[in-house]
Amino acid sequence: MARSRRKGDAAQRHSECIRRILMEARPAGLDFGQLMATCELTRAQARDGLAMLRDTITKNGWLPLIYSRQDGLYMFTVDPDELERFEVSRIRELLTEAHRLANATIAPHAAHAPDDKRVQYGITQIKAVEATLDLIA
Repeated sequence: MARSRRKGDAAQRHSECIRRILMEARPAGLDFGQLMATCELTRAQARDGLAMLRDTITKNGWLPLIYSRQDGLYMFTVDPDELERFEVSRIRELLTEAHRLANATIAPHAAHAPDDKRVQYGITQIKAVEATLDLIA
């Protein structure tokens, strides 16, 4: 089975570079272009490195990584206000995605296949996800 490029050795190296650079930039953070330039990465390499970094932060006990839309910066922070702003923003984005999936794809599918158990299960699950995200948003 082929490994995802976001899980490979190259992504790991890019992730380590991004982490090192962001730790040096603390608390200010860097925008995406600065990350690419400082680490000498292409756009795809930087995206893969950020994905790998997000996947390994908790396992390694590192600081939380956020993206500040207000400032357009990636940064490590433990500031509770910054973390809450990022978390609520991401939860709202996920809620919007779940809502669109439910209303634009699953509901029309259910209308055309009302007896399909898999579709009905999908409706139940996506509604549960929506309700949970709505509670914490």
